[in-house]
Amino acid sequence: MTGRSPTAATLAVRRARDFLLEHADDYDAAVAGFEWPKLREFNFALEWFDVVAAEHPDRAAVTIADGESTNSWTYGELSRRSDQVANWLRRLGLKLGDHMIVMLPNTIELWEILLGLLKAGGVAVPTSTLLSPADLAFRAKRARAKFAIASNSLKRRFRDTGRALAKIGVGPVPVPGWIDFADSHKAPEDFQPESPTPAEATCLLYFTSGTTSQPKLVRHTQVSYPVGHLSTMYWLGLRPGDVHLNISSPGWGKHAWSNFFAPFLAQATAFVFNYERFDAAALMRVMDSHRVTTFCAPPTVWRMLIQADLSGLEHPPRELLGAGEPLNPEVINQVREAWGGTIRDGFGQTEMTCAIGNTPGQPVVPGSMGRPLPGYAITLRDPVTGEETPDEGEICLSLDAGIVGLSTGYYYDPGLTAAAYHDGWYHTGDIASRDEAGYLTYVGRADDVFKASDYKISPFELESILLEHPYVTEVAIVPSPDPLRLAVPKAFVCLVNDIAASGEDAAKAIFEHARERLSGYQRVRIVEFVQELPKTISGKIRRVELREQEASRVASGDTSDQYLERDFR
Repeated sequence: MTGRSPTAATLAVRRARDFLLEHADDYDAAVAGFEWPKLREFNFALEWFDVVAAEHPDRAAVTIADGESTNSWTYGELSRRSDQVANWLRRLGLKLGDHMIVMLPNTIELWEILLGLLKAGGVAVPTSTLLSPADLAFRAKRARAKFAIASNSLKRRFRDTGRALAKIGVGPVPVPGWIDFADSHKAPEDFQPESPTPAEATCLLYFTSGTTSQPKLVRHTQVSYPVGHLSTMYWLGLRPGDVHLNISSPGWGKHAWSNFFAPFLAQATAFVFNYERFDAAALMRVMDSHRVTTFCAPPTVWRMLIQADLSGLEHPPRELLGAGEPLNPEVINQVREAWGGTIRDGFGQTEMTCAIGNTPGQPVVPGSMGRPLPGYAITLRDPVTGEETPDEGEICLSLDAGIVGLSTGYYYDPGLTAAAYHDGWYHTGDIASRDEAGYLTYVGRADDVFKASDYKISPFELESILLEHPYVTEVAIVPSPDPLRLAVPKAFVCLVNDIAASGEDAAKAIFEHARERLSGYQRVRIVEFVQELPKTISGKIRRVELREQEASRVASGDTSDQYLERDFR
């Protein structure tokens, strides 16, 4: 790669990006003045990453800390290397629009193949390395994949994909019958695209986490994620030269948010910390030694962090963020006391970039996920009637506002697309409430919110209260069918490992904690202790499984292994 000059599309994206940087701490001005760039053609790898590489060839693009070793790759190095990969993919027969399953861990080959695919016009279908052979076969068939790339150690997962995939292996020992990714190092370093890339061409196909149903396959264009993540960059508070650490597994949309598009848009460094078993002290040592400036982690990681000695981090990041599921106030307060910063929550989905967030320099309302981000037109609507509601309703995005960061729908599934994109709105399926200042607070998935004695119950709100108890490490609230109240809140609780209390004593303490902090109609009526909660591969709780399990239990009359609140009054 000899250096690419900015195109008209590059300059349009840069103007939008620079506007957000100039108003990083002025939310009102950013919302009022931001406009999405209008692009007919765009290729993120060629017209953004390569241009940044030509201007800042020696700046670290990706840094990976793995055990005791740390390696960095500059923008210039990754630009040249992805040119090689793009040329090699062409030689393998990859054509414009061909789909490739990408099943790689956080190793540099992941960034090489994603950039190379973008340049060559292929479509990445990122998948988790934790998928079972059946899950993988479902995804390969659903995505109509022609190619697959994976670590050689995962070869057995591909034994029955049901498709004739051209399989590429990554690793020191080649797999018979697989193409060796190491051969890509022999390809020419100067890549020339065959033609401009249409902005509406497919760029990525991402499977949703499937918390309530089978995973859906979201189609993103060459601009919806690549340019749409300007909103994510703004929420994260990223600046040029930052070192951004995001705890996220490859294969899920959040990885693309914070390990690829947002840091590269900001001309920052995507920092990765690989570990087999989470160690809070080790994480803080790495953050200190590499001067991490911005840090984003899911609630599970934040909850494990506050169980450690947070004073071990001498140089806390400038920006602290949580994503995936809302954080409860207890975690936020403990981190603020130790590190002096406030964790800022945000909201988005695989179908979009970050749409709502607490932004840098603005007041953070406890428990709120923030306000609509620049470029996002959002209203709350009644999930049944579709009418706009002022205080609480389903989060909906306008289809008429030209929101670049919103996907175009679900791949080859017009029925699912029509169910979510209709009447001028994209319907998220998530319920939120809104205060007078416009801050939105997450209530729950429309499928998870339930009624008890004609009162609406938000599982998240109750879970946040129970998580404040020192005995509780994880909890899920679901409705337990009740002949008088229609349903009552039941808590499935995971206790901390070293708790000395018996099940009965623990239940008594949790019921007392809930009575002191919850209104009468919200009170948890049943507690059941479990070793773990059912989750998707991405770590989100599948309350739908617990609801079905509880309905079957009540129907059978089984009352074993659970504690009733009325027995502890």
